[in-house]
Amino acid sequence: MGTPELWVAVGFVILIAAVARPLGRAVTAGLDARTARIRATLDEATRLREEAQHILAEYQRKQRDAAKECEALLARARDEAGRAQREAMEKLEESLARHERLALDKIAQAESEAAQMVRDITVDVAIAATRKLIADRLDDRAAGRMVDDAIAELPAKLH
Repeated sequence: MGTPELWVAVGFVILIAAVARPLGRAVTAGLDARTARIRATLDEATRLREEAQHILAEYQRKQRDAAKECEALLARARDEAGRAQREAMEKLEESLARHERLALDKIAQAESEAAQMVRDITVDVAIAATRKLIADRLDDRAAGRMVDDAIAELPAKLH
């Protein structure tokens, strides 16, 4: 029946065949498990990448919206500042015009008072000069005659 080397070789082949099949299954199962883990990791990485892109797009949209809102706020602030400045200028002009009218009224009143004072002083001076002139030029006889004439004219002036 053959040589011992042949039987050792046949036994070795049977041993290899017996061990190779379960060992191949174990290696294949290990590789399949590793492939599944890698596939799961890749799927998770793809999902995370898509989620990150979605979040990035959302934040970029929010940034654009915020920039637009800031521009709108700045435009409203500029408009409000311009309106406030115009209102302040109008109020200032109204106030200046009112103060000018008051000053002109005071000047006119002061001119009127000064003119009245000049008239009063002129009347007082004229009366004083007339008294002195009459006192210097009128003697007792002429004064008596003037009083008599005034009394005679009185009834005609009263009626």
